[in-house]
Amino acid sequence: MADKNSIKIMIVDDHPLVRQGMKKVIEREQDLTVISEAGSAEEAIRNISQEEPDLAIVDISLESEVSGIDLIKALRDRYARIKTLVLSMHDENVYAERALKAGARGYVAKKEAPAVIIEAIRVVMKGELYLSSRISMKIIDRLFQGKEGGAESMPEVLSDRELEIFRMIGTGMSTGDIAKKLNISVNTIESHRKKIKDKLGIQKGSELVKAAVQWVSSQQT
Repeated sequence: MADKNSIKIMIVDDHPLVRQGMKKVIEREQDLTVISEAGSAEEAIRNISQEEPDLAIVDISLESEVSGIDLIKALRDRYARIKTLVLSMHDENVYAERALKAGARGYVAKKEAPAVIIEAIRVVMKGELYLSSRISMKIIDRLFQGKEGGAESMPEVLSDRELEIFRMIGTGMSTGDIAKKLNISVNTIESHRKKIKDKLGIQKGSELVKAAVQWVSSQQT
C-alpha cells in the first residue's frame, strides 16, 4: 500500500517486462510508488478512473487504437493534475516536440541509465520540463532560425498517427503488420498511407517506402 506522502506513478507500456523493470527501478526510491500499470491507452484511462496517479510514464508506441501521443492529449484535457513523462525507444529528435505539444512534461529515451529516469521524474514533479541538452538546443535553434527542409523535417506535415505509420513503413513493416501492431484495420492503414503520400507529394507506394526508409535511416545517424 502506497504511503500517502509518496509520489504515485502509473506506467503505460505494452511490454510487461519493461513495466516490471521500470517498477523495480522506481520503487527503489522510498518516496516513489507505482500504483498502476497499463498495456494500452484504454486500460490506462480505466485505471485512472479508479485511482488518479500524480505522474503517468507513457510510451509513445502502444499496441492499441489510441497512440501514446493521443493518450497524453487525453490526460491533459481530462486529468490536468496528472503530469506525464514520455519514456520511449524512439529518437527524441522526432517525437520530443510532438510529445511536449501534446502535454507531456518531459521525454526520456529507454536507453538511458536508471538514474536519469529517476532524475526526470523528480524534475517533472517539481513542475519543470525535462529534456536532454541535445533536444533543448535543437528547440532553441528552431525558435531562432526557423524550420529547415530536408529528410529530418519532411514528416512534420504529418499527423501523429501518420508519422507513426510512416516510421513503421520505414522499418520494413508491411501494411498487415502495421494494422496488427496498432490493432486497427488494414483499410484504415491504407487510408493513412494515401494521406501520407498526398501530404508528401508522393505518387507510388514504392516511392513512399523509399522515402520512409531514407528518413528512418537519417534518424539513426
